[in-house]
Amino acid sequence: MTDHPVDLDKHRGMAAQKATDLRHALAEVESHVRELREREADLENRMLTVPAASWPEAAVKARHLLNLYAASLPAEDTRHRALVAALFDDFARLSGDGGGERGPPTSSTSAMLGATGKQAAHRGP
Repeated sequence: MTDHPVDLDKHRGMAAQKATDLRHALAEVESHVRELREREADLENRMLTVPAASWPEAAVKARHLLNLYAASLPAEDTRHRALVAALFDDFARLSGDGGGERGPPTSSTSAMLGATGKQAAHRGP
């Protein structure tokens, strides 16, 4: 009798070894997916319970929501994908470093949005 463990994979055929490797890889991927879903749920619970203390923090929440929305869009919905991309570009431009908005909406933006938050017709400068 030896003190070394026997490598059973050496005694099986190549197809069986590949099938075992695939099962192990799949189990590892499924484990990572479960962990990611749990972490995402924890993050979203914190986002729900802790109000943003600044515009950059609010932008982080908006980015997450927009990413979820964009992921649900069909590939052929290029218009909405372009709108999401344009909004991300706006966030980057307004923050100066890509981290989120720098401050509250300007008075001209507020006037364009109106009191209800719906975009109103812009009547010039």
